[in-house]
Amino acid sequence: MKKFALMAASLAILATPVLAQESKTTGTAPAEAKFSTVSKDEMFSSKLKGLNVTNQKDETVGEITDIAIKNHEVDALILSVGGFLGMGERYVAVSPSSVSVRYDAKNDKWLASMNTTKDALKSAPEFKYPK
Repeated sequence: MKKFALMAASLAILATPVLAQESKTTGTAPAEAKFSTVSKDEMFSSKLKGLNVTNQKDETVGEITDIAIKNHEVDALILSVGGFLGMGERYVAVSPSSVSVRYDAKNDKWLASMNTTKDALKSAPEFKYPK
């Protein structure tokens, strides 16, 4: 009975019209939008996130979990290192120039590699998200 009442209340809230609110904008928009042409072989952040990073011995040393952007450029790749099944993992920020990302057309997938060891990444300074 409680579940039914909760579902009915939720549906009633979702069904009510959204009241118009005065919106405020900050900054100014350019007079004209500029568009880009994106080719099919370009890298997208959605393809990077979750990508395993391997080393020269083909061992998985981390996973790309985020991308830090500064001044319109990729500043760092945030890697999840250590841990097992999400337990005990920590994050490190590595320079994008230290990670080689390439598309393997034969296997139709993206690959990431770097010249390091698991231990080197585990002992690297820990990255903590700003609050």
